[in-house]
Amino acid sequence: MPEQSTPSIPSIPSMPSKLSTASTGSGGPDPSAPSRPPAAPAPPTRALRLLRAAGLVSNFDRFCIAPMLVLIAGPLGTGLSTMALAAGVYYLTYGLMQPAWGLASDRMGRIRVLRLSLAAGSLAAALSALAPNAPLLIVARALSGACFAACIPATLSHIGDVVPAERRQRPLTDLMTAFSLGTALGTVTAGVLAHYAGWRLVFALPALLAGYLWHALRHLPEPARRPSGSPLLAPFRVVLATPWMWYVMAVALLEGAVLLGFLTYLAPALEARGVPAPVAGAVSALYGVGAMACAQLVKKLVGRWSPTALIVAGGAQAGAAYALAAVSRSELALAVTALLLGTGWSFLHTTVQAWATAVTPAARATGVAMFGVSLYGGSALAGGLTAGAAGHHAYGGIFLAAALLTIPLTLAAAIGRARYRCSPAA
Repeated sequence: MPEQSTPSIPSIPSMPSKLSTASTGSGGPDPSAPSRPPAAPAPPTRALRLLRAAGLVSNFDRFCIAPMLVLIAGPLGTGLSTMALAAGVYYLTYGLMQPAWGLASDRMGRIRVLRLSLAAGSLAAALSALAPNAPLLIVARALSGACFAACIPATLSHIGDVVPAERRQRPLTDLMTAFSLGTALGTVTAGVLAHYAGWRLVFALPALLAGYLWHALRHLPEPARRPSGSPLLAPFRVVLATPWMWYVMAVALLEGAVLLGFLTYLAPALEARGVPAPVAGAVSALYGVGAMACAQLVKKLVGRWSPTALIVAGGAQAGAAYALAAVSRSELALAVTALLLGTGWSFLHTTVQAWATAVTPAARATGVAMFGVSLYGGSALAGGLTAGAAGHHAYGGIFLAAALLTIPLTLAAAIGRARYRCSPAA
């Protein structure tokens, strides 16, 4: 595969004096240009709906187990700590398989890989629903995480392939909204369904939906790809040889810590004050509600606000959210925190995500996958570094640290995005 030429990171004094106010999350053209080439036709609405549905099912399957750990442990005759492994191995395989699926998507095609992962994920989720004991359930959840991990690089890269750069953030925002909806449904409804209808039904739902999507996607056309006569690991060589990709991955590492890692402490902070677990889970789920509610606003602002402005707005919301949580851990304060983190995610993450789809167009899915590895790696790093403080219920200090980290995150993302200009092939 030929190596894509990309710009190198310029020095600080060379900041361009004129930034495009109409550029989008992945780098639009300069408005001073005399003309703009005709926009490519938008992908079919049904195709976008199917891609969003795949993202929703993936996130539902990923987040549904957390509210059910106690409900599953009893019938399977095991302890909570053992059942927590079922959640842990899912996140581990989900993150580790990102590069593998990204590489496969670049070489085999987006839709082919997406259908393969959905078929395998459907079987793994069905095995989860039928698991007779804890060890088999842990294995089934590990397989589910490995399979559904393909939904991120495949769906994001498909949109990156078929939507022009100047219009890309709008469908990406819709995709992130579907991810957020899957998170909210997995967090809120799983516990209720498991309580009234049994936990096996919860795992059966993504199994059935993934099987349906495997069938429904069979007629979706594959985006045009370059010939795959290059070495197997050539996409990784393209990604790792691009300085801007390293920069974006560093931003993703910080973003994962701030917007995902510290987020997990909202519910434990409430439970430490005696708030019932269902209420604490519902408060945490407001994160997804905020992301979905704000997504339409972000879509309207794309093209009106520069990517830098969107990033600064998202960082400001995240910083305010954690500052409030550092001051008060009441139900109202943490509900507002969750909502602000969700709206901040819509502004900041969708802009950075759109940026990641443009940096290495010759190996787009692999680049998006490496972005995902950095994002989830940052989340895991934040959790590991703060585990001791969380064990002592020092949530005020944890949230204060998160608020302070939003400053370098916002500066790095905003300055980098302002300097970046995507290549014409993006």
